[in-house]
Amino acid sequence: MLLLLLLLPLCWAVEVKRPRGVSLTNHHFYDESKPFTCLDGSATIPFDQVNDDYCDCKDGSDEPGTAACPNGSFHCTNTGYKPLYISSRWVNDGVCDCCDGTDEYNSGIVCENTCKEKGRKERETLQQMAEVTREGFRLKKILIEDWKKAREEKQEKLAELQAGKKSLEDEVEVLRMAKEEAEKPEKEAKDRHQKRWEEQQAASKAQREQELAASAFQELDDNMDGLVSVAELQTHPELDTDGDGALSEGEAQALLGGDIQSDAAAFYDRVWAAVRDKYRPEVLPTSPPPAPSEPDLTEPKEERPPVPSPPTEEEEEEEEEEETEDEEEDDEEAEDSQEAPPPLVPPQPAASPPEEDKMPPYDEQTQAFIDAAQEARNKFEDAERSLRDMEESIRNLEQEISFDFGPNGEFAYLYSQCYELTTNEYVYRLCPFKLVSQKPKLGGSPTSLGTWGSWAGPDHDKFSAMKYEQGTGCWQGPNRSTTVRLLCGKETVVTSTTEPSRCEYLMELMTPAACPEPPPEQPTEGDHDEL
Repeated sequence: MLLLLLLLPLCWAVEVKRPRGVSLTNHHFYDESKPFTCLDGSATIPFDQVNDDYCDCKDGSDEPGTAACPNGSFHCTNTGYKPLYISSRWVNDGVCDCCDGTDEYNSGIVCENTCKEKGRKERETLQQMAEVTREGFRLKKILIEDWKKAREEKQEKLAELQAGKKSLEDEVEVLRMAKEEAEKPEKEAKDRHQKRWEEQQAASKAQREQELAASAFQELDDNMDGLVSVAELQTHPELDTDGDGALSEGEAQALLGGDIQSDAAAFYDRVWAAVRDKYRPEVLPTSPPPAPSEPDLTEPKEERPPVPSPPTEEEEEEEEEEETEDEEEDDEEAEDSQEAPPPLVPPQPAASPPEEDKMPPYDEQTQAFIDAAQEARNKFEDAERSLRDMEESIRNLEQEISFDFGPNGEFAYLYSQCYELTTNEYVYRLCPFKLVSQKPKLGGSPTSLGTWGSWAGPDHDKFSAMKYEQGTGCWQGPNRSTTVRLLCGKETVVTSTTEPSRCEYLMELMTPAACPEPPPEQPTEGDHDEL
């Protein structure tokens, strides 16, 4: 009964008599019992001049049902669908603009009334949208509850990590001190080992230098009198100091420190350092020449070679031909040998340092110090790494807990997710609250379309859009940026990506978190004329 009472005024309103082209909301301005005043107040005319196909009012309100006033409006009742205002110029123009055909009442055109069919389709669409909104809002409430629980769990986890951080910091400090204590004897032992080895190296080098100097002295001492004289030194022109290719007497005496001769001790102390880099030892035969073979004591009996008989003319010609062929073959072999490239010599591997230049292995005690210090370092580095991981986890939790995920945290579930949309050319990737990127479909490097900036919806609906900024710069243009519009849907999916302006992208993300609370469901009984 209450529903019928509510519908009665609507039914009466539909039956109200009014001039053609006037809506129900404006019918009280058109009273047949008194003159009509233009809606803009510009004039008052007798009522019989309303819809007389002559424009009397400046705003065209006296001709709502004709095309007389170009700035007038005609109201389509469109019973069964949505009412509509059209320009008065379209009245009786031969085109059906109203779904009920009322705009073509005097044009001779018969318009089919499609309002009920349009109304049916519109109601189906609205019902589907209402169903999506109801289901999406149901899922949204679940998302809100999930975030409440997850937030409490994260807060508990954060408290645990913050409490454990202090003890781990103390442990790291203890292990640092233990490491430093273990490294002291290690360093001392390694330094001692290094010093011993360097001393041995220095002693070996000095010994080698003495041996080289002694060998050179022995070679330069031609008369073996235990002294190297100026004349003996001059036998080595490679020691020339003025670059003329010969060692003069004055140059030789200068090398000997101003003396005319030098014994072995003075040669090593004063002369060897000045000549060692230029001095070249005389080349000695690497192997003794082969000894002549002893003659055979038993001489063979002398045999006379047989005397050859003189050759015939045919044999002489054959010999000449053979000699000619042999000469040609020799020439060809010579040419081949000249044209053939030299054989490739494989690269020789780099010579490894001699064993005497390598540091010997550590002794047992030094190695024990090294092993103990390394174990202390490993423990310290493991604890320090655990502390860094814990600090990173604390930062991530603090950021996530304090993040603005909507009025009730309904968008929190998007924080760790990424969604893609593949088009003919690109694969677009949206990671909410992080970044947006595009990558060529056939392969290539991704291009940043922006990183998280802020919520970008209007003041009354702040959480209806996201803004991602400071993406990869365009060629001679601004940095790329993306606005993400959030639409109500039962599933979370990127539905479209466009570029309305250069380097400015628009993406639409469907998500239950964007679904508003639906209005109470209306009764389905009864027949309504208008939506």
